[in-house]
Amino acid sequence: MLFYQRPTSSFLLLTLTFVLLLSSFININASDPTSSEDDSDDLEQLLALDEQEDQLQQDQESISRFSEAEVLSKAQRIVLELNSDNSKRVIDGNEFVLLLGYAPWCVRSAELMPHFAEAATSLKELGSPIVMAKLDAERYPKVASLLDIKGFPTLLLFVNGTPQAYTGGFSAEEMVIWARKKTGVPVIRISTVNEAEDFLKKYHMFVIGHFEKFGGSDYEAFVKAATADNEIQFAETNNIEVAKVLYPDIKDTNFLGIVKNEPERYTSHEGTFEMENILQFLDYNKFPLVTKLTELNSVRVYSSPVKLQVYVFAKADDFKALLEPLQDIARKFITKIMFVYIDITDENLSKPFLTLFGLEESKNTLVTAFDNKGTSKYLLQSDPTPSNIEEFSSGLLDGSLSTYFKSQPIPDNNNASVLAVVGKTFDDLVLSSPKNVLLEVYTPWCINCETTSKQVEKLAKHFKSLDNLVFAKIDASANEHPKLQVNDFPSLFLYKAGDKDNPIKLSTKSGSKELASFINKQVRPKDQAAKDEL
Repeated sequence: MLFYQRPTSSFLLLTLTFVLLLSSFININASDPTSSEDDSDDLEQLLALDEQEDQLQQDQESISRFSEAEVLSKAQRIVLELNSDNSKRVIDGNEFVLLLGYAPWCVRSAELMPHFAEAATSLKELGSPIVMAKLDAERYPKVASLLDIKGFPTLLLFVNGTPQAYTGGFSAEEMVIWARKKTGVPVIRISTVNEAEDFLKKYHMFVIGHFEKFGGSDYEAFVKAATADNEIQFAETNNIEVAKVLYPDIKDTNFLGIVKNEPERYTSHEGTFEMENILQFLDYNKFPLVTKLTELNSVRVYSSPVKLQVYVFAKADDFKALLEPLQDIARKFITKIMFVYIDITDENLSKPFLTLFGLEESKNTLVTAFDNKGTSKYLLQSDPTPSNIEEFSSGLLDGSLSTYFKSQPIPDNNNASVLAVVGKTFDDLVLSSPKNVLLEVYTPWCINCETTSKQVEKLAKHFKSLDNLVFAKIDASANEHPKLQVNDFPSLFLYKAGDKDNPIKLSTKSGSKELASFINKQVRPKDQAAKDEL
């Protein structure tokens, strides 16, 4: 089998020189009036040169792709492949085993695999005692069951054969940090400027602690926080010059700060050195000014203690122009509002959110917000300009925004025996109506709703001569109202005139005759004879 080697710099320089000389030679001949070659010969030579350059570029791209594949293949070989024969021996025979349970058809497993392999390479280079292993849980279901792998992908850390849940992030760097912390290295001590410079190249986010001595209550709280945290690498030093390489504005001993690879790079801890306070400081400051939501970080974003969150949905190209002004806005609400960007073309991430607003088909930039302390959601209904987004964010913070309830467009109910109600018309057609209203609440995916709908249509025709009764229906999947909180479908409610705040729930299991009898008793004037036969 033939293997390409990456071309050396001298080879590339020689090739470039040859191409330039060849180009010069052709140009000279082309401009020489005594030359015997005609224009067509010149053109052929130029085309041949273009083909040579294209081929050289293709060869270099092929070599690059091969090199990347070779690195990944090498990394994957470091990861042990478990099976029915070796799983018990590997798990029980090593102090630490980080296991990835996967299925070949699982998209998330495929996304995680290269990060897992990269983490394995880094941990081996660091001399970590942890063994990285993977198991095809679909091929070996009995082994997967014994190892408590119930979904895909699953990460478990086995310590002397006992499993622990994985609670870290899903990038290679985050897996390395988590694994080292769980195997006895919660803090990296940095003693020289060279070590600090090397450290800066490896970590895009870290916590730096500067102490006069590695002891005392402040230092102990720092180490406890480093051990308890599952995501961020902690570093320590007692040398002020070393500390300034990592955090230039350090002035005092017993200092703690977080460093991130983004515009808001440095943030210092101003509170007391207690483990809980340090962890809270990190929770509120570990995210960038604007976080891009991905499959890998979604759990961390959703579990953030910052409960007020603004989400911007936009195409990647459109968001480029919005990012910098959005970062400026985020600075004004730091630790109070979390700003999140979602690529609107990524349906797996964007559609679940946009469906909550009834805007799942939208393609243009949208700005929404959530108050995760409750269930309130908000929509910026003006243009998503920086000034409007800032005003929207201020309203979210001070509680002056109006909660958004999704609604379909107002329908035409002319000649309808059963009125179609939407979110925007619920007040007018149901709550403010002077008549009694029998409302069916349904969803398109409800199995039994069609039967109930036919029953309501039948009742509407039966009672069409009754002027004080209106029949209506609302699709709860596409319409919302603060006074309509329904979790089971179909549902039937009778909103009686004069007491709309206390609707009566009717059984959808009742027959048409039973429902007609009940309606007669509730809404027919007492001096009229009951007529409930259908």
